[in-house]
Amino acid sequence: MALASASVVFFILVFTPSPSASASDSIFGCYNSIVSFGDSLADTGNILVPSLQRSPCAAANPPYGRTFFHRPTGRFSDGRLIIDFIAQSMGLPLLKPYVPEANDDAAQRRRSFSTGVNFAVSGASALSYEFYKKIGCQDSLTNVSLGTQLEWFRSFLAGLPDSRKYLERSLVIMGEIGGNDYNHLILQGRTLDEQQMLVPVVVSYIGSTIQELIKLGVVTMLVPGNFPSGCLPVCLTQYQKSSTAEDYDRHGCLTWLNEFSQYHNQLLRKELQRIRELYPHVNIMYADYYNAAMRMYQSPKQFGFGNRILSSCCGAGGLYNFNASAQCGAPQATCCDDPSKYISWDGIHLTEAAYRLIAQALLQGTYTNPSFSDICISSISKTRGIISDF
Repeated sequence: MALASASVVFFILVFTPSPSASASDSIFGCYNSIVSFGDSLADTGNILVPSLQRSPCAAANPPYGRTFFHRPTGRFSDGRLIIDFIAQSMGLPLLKPYVPEANDDAAQRRRSFSTGVNFAVSGASALSYEFYKKIGCQDSLTNVSLGTQLEWFRSFLAGLPDSRKYLERSLVIMGEIGGNDYNHLILQGRTLDEQQMLVPVVVSYIGSTIQELIKLGVVTMLVPGNFPSGCLPVCLTQYQKSSTAEDYDRHGCLTWLNEFSQYHNQLLRKELQRIRELYPHVNIMYADYYNAAMRMYQSPKQFGFGNRILSSCCGAGGLYNFNASAQCGAPQATCCDDPSKYISWDGIHLTEAAYRLIAQALLQGTYTNPSFSDICISSISKTRGIISDF
C-alpha cells in the first residue's frame, strides 16, 4: 500500500518487548538498499572467505548462530546483528557479504546486491593493518581495514550502470568501526595514554572516509559510535588483576574504560557535525550505541536479562566467563542454555537479544541524531521516492 503523501511518513514498529520476537518484525522502509562497512559488529559472513583470514574464524563453528540461523554464518553472535534487524525493519533481505573474489561478474553483482551489500569484516580496523604492524599491534584475525573496504566499494560501484542513482536510494551504515583500533592496544597491554593519542587519528580517518563516500554519491548515512567497552567481559578480564574497587561503577563496569569510549564518541560527533556543515545536502545520523547499550546494564531486569549481565553466555570460565586462550567456539568452551538472558554472547560481542534492543532503540529514534523518521522524510523529499507497506 503506497503512502498518499511523501511529506508524511508513519513508522509502525512491531518489535515486541520479548527478545525472542519473530523475524517478521518490520518498519515501513525508506530505502531500496543498505550498504554496510565495519567490523564484526556488522559482518554477515565476509570473514568466512579464506583469503581474508589470518587465523581460523571462531564464528565458523557452533554454537555461533544457534538462536536464529541454527548454524554458524560468520556472524559473531548467537543470531542476528543490528544490521540484520535494520534490514528487516525496512522490508529488505538480510545483507549479503561482498566476498570480493566471488563477485567479479558485473551482471551477477547487480542481481546479487540490488537490495544491499556488506563490506564489513570481523577484526577490521579503521587505520591500516600496516600501521599496526609497524607498532607491533596488528590484528590476528584479518588484515582488512576501512581503507580496504572503501576500495571494494569503488570496485563495486564501477560495475553498476548508474551508481549515483543506486546510492540515492541507499542507507549507508558506517560501522561501528574503530573499536578494533583500540582493542589492538588494550589486549597487548598498551597504556591509556597511548590509546587516547590514537583517538583523534582514528576519528579523522573515519571522517575522511565519510567524505570520500559523499563524493561518490552517498546521500544518507548512519554512523555508530562505540559501545561501553568497560562493560565487556574481555576488557573486565584483561584488567581484573590491575583494577581496584574505585575503578568500577555501581554496575560493575570499568569507569575509566567507559570514559575512553565516550571520548571517542565525543570526537566522532564533532567530526560528523563538521562534515554536515561542509555537505548540508547529505543526511548524516549519529547512532548512539553507547547509551543504547548502557541502559541494559543499568536496568537489566527491565529488558529481560538475568543477573549475570557482565558474564558471557559462551566461554570457558573465569569471573566473567571469558578466557582469551579458549574463546567461544573452542572445544573447552561451553554455552549457556538461554542466550536471551545474557547481554554478552562471547565476551566481546553481544547476543541477538541485546542487538535487537539496540536496533529497536535506534529505529524508534531515541538513540539516533537526527532520528530515522526525520531523515526518512528528508530523503523522500529530496528523491521523491515512494514508501511502500511491506
